[in-house]
Amino acid sequence: MKNLLTILFLFVTGNVFANKIVVGKDKAISTLRQGINKAQDGDTILLNKGIYKEGTLVIDKAVYLIGIDHPVLDGENKNEILTLTGKNIVIRGIHFANAGYSAMNDYAALKIIDATNILIENNSIVNTSFGIHLANTINSVVRNNTIKGNNKSEHSSGNGIHLWKCSNMQIENNLIEGHRDGIYFEFVTQSSIQKNLSENNIRYGLHFMFSHDNSYLANTFRNNGAGVAVMYTKNVRMENNVFEKNWGPSAYGILLKDISNSYIKNNKFIQNTVAIHMEGSSRIEIEQNIFKENGWAIKVQASCDDNKFFQNNFFGNSFDVATNGSLVLNKFYKNYWDKYEGYDRNRDGVGDVPYHPVSMYSMIVEQNPNSLILLRSFMVSLLDKAEKAIPSLASENLTDDKPMIKPNKL
Repeated sequence: MKNLLTILFLFVTGNVFANKIVVGKDKAISTLRQGINKAQDGDTILLNKGIYKEGTLVIDKAVYLIGIDHPVLDGENKNEILTLTGKNIVIRGIHFANAGYSAMNDYAALKIIDATNILIENNSIVNTSFGIHLANTINSVVRNNTIKGNNKSEHSSGNGIHLWKCSNMQIENNLIEGHRDGIYFEFVTQSSIQKNLSENNIRYGLHFMFSHDNSYLANTFRNNGAGVAVMYTKNVRMENNVFEKNWGPSAYGILLKDISNSYIKNNKFIQNTVAIHMEGSSRIEIEQNIFKENGWAIKVQASCDDNKFFQNNFFGNSFDVATNGSLVLNKFYKNYWDKYEGYDRNRDGVGDVPYHPVSMYSMIVEQNPNSLILLRSFMVSLLDKAEKAIPSLASENLTDDKPMIKPNKL
């Protein structure tokens, strides 16, 4: 990433912009298409305020396109608006609106194909299917953009920021809402997503598949159809993110499917149906996270093994942990559980009695989901009392042998 920023700094600040081409309705060059045709590598195109309806435009030169007072490129609901290919291109301060939709092609407001050293920043994109679509692109940055989709059904909507087969990318400080997936990664490596807000998307706030060696830092994923999906990936770092209010019958803060050798640290999971759902995942360290007011804090399927849950805090979740198997191959230790009622005789801060986070009722719900209707019933409260009196009623295999008496300091 340091090399990427160095490349962009040299490109933007270096003496590479030979000419300035001014485009405006009252100028000698009145259309952006004319300005692009006239430009040479290293030129700057200044696009003045106005509405430009010019069909699909293509930039394949190393130019710097700057909008003055947020000029509008309007796709008239039928065209892809701007396509970039090549290297050393900057797009800044443009308002993209009304890109077309196609069931056969991924029309986007801004499409980047076979490109290197691209900088997309401080733009706004509204009423589009795909916002920014990048394919086979390396060493590029997408930052400080506002992307608001037209929020149709899942099958007729595109993704806010979509990357396919890219590497060394930086997606930073963008606002994305109203799309199918806010951010989508497929076959993307050695890239980072940080400080983005992805909310009110139909399916996932973030969805990535087959995308190894990436980091996801300090993002907020709020009120999406199903939160975040992480699939068929290894070496992922997810730190300092907020996952909140992802509610629904199939909604998760994070869905982990076939993930390995990854880290989930210092995140906040607040008011999700399921904060973390894990299937076929191994060697993941889940530490120093806050799980608060979720339906299920953690669902660990029997197909998961060698995962570590430590120094997390659990507050006010309906169920702390649920599993569909009796064989436990994962380790829980030094977590704080607000339902723990044990004691600490030597006052070392660690409970003397192990905590069983899988309740009998959660096991019943796992086998028979319809029994969830009894959650607040008198019968279930009796079952909870009996379980505390006779701990052997609960799952004996999954325990936290060192539960914390007070919340961990995170």
